[in-house]
Amino acid sequence: SNLTFKLTDAKGVHYVLRRPPLSHTLASAHDMGREHRIIHALRNTNVPVAPALAMCTDVEVNGAPFYVMGFVDGHVVRDAVIAERVLSETARRTASESLIDTMAAIHAVDLNAVGLADLAKHEGYIARQLKRWYGQFNAQKTRDLPLIDEVHDALAARIPEQGPATIVHGDYRLDNCIVNDDGRIVAVLDWEICTLGDPLADLGLLMAYYTGPDDESSAWQAQANRVKGFLNRADLVERYARITKRDVSQLDFYTSFAFWKLACIIEGVYARYLGGALGDRSASELAPFAAQVESAVTAAHRYLSRLR
Repeated sequence: SNLTFKLTDAKGVHYVLRRPPLSHTLASAHDMGREHRIIHALRNTNVPVAPALAMCTDVEVNGAPFYVMGFVDGHVVRDAVIAERVLSETARRTASESLIDTMAAIHAVDLNAVGLADLAKHEGYIARQLKRWYGQFNAQKTRDLPLIDEVHDALAARIPEQGPATIVHGDYRLDNCIVNDDGRIVAVLDWEICTLGDPLADLGLLMAYYTGPDDESSAWQAQANRVKGFLNRADLVERYARITKRDVSQLDFYTSFAFWKLACIIEGVYARYLGGALGDRSASELAPFAAQVESAVTAAHRYLSRLR
């Protein structure tokens, strides 16, 4: 992920600075100007974003391109402990609903009206994503993971027909949003892999991240959404389908793709950590990252097997 810093000026006003990681970076995944362009373009839409204030491309200033945005007050709900501490049971339900309503708003943005129609190609989103993440996986992988190859090939052979392209956030989940005390989303964060394409990819990814109180366990642990008050996955899917009128019958494909993509991304993170991005750490200390890759690709394979 790009690095995020909170700044405070002499008057006590808070700002946020975003810049690329310090080492082992892939330029395509850390284009600061692109990220700044996206949140600036969304400023007058129904999508809540932090105000984009300035972009600096002069690497002499800070060692890399960076941008500054306004600080948005609220809560980032990363786990169940935070959820229970900062949100009432009613606010947790509101957060679930707002998560879907905001996703639907992202997918409803008029690309021409906000000047983002040329952000990326409109067609062949899943095929492009498979090529991109498979390429990055192979560029950074630290070991042989045959299931990554197997799931990649199976996904490539079963890509659903894509409808009209929309903005795709690419990493949409509760802890990439800021919520207020009532649970309403007041800013969506981390637009670094946003592109144009199939909106159902965002919904599939949310299914990978999200485990409601009555849902079967996901590949991830310590889910914030596990506590009472949050909606379950089926509730989210029903709400999204009702708001957007989109066909969600192939959602298992998109959830499989999401888990596979996460496996590729985390393998890249693992590679950077092995390269010293966390300092001098032993292989055993980094083993949980390796295990998470394996867990994610196993989940991807499981969702593929559910497709008719």
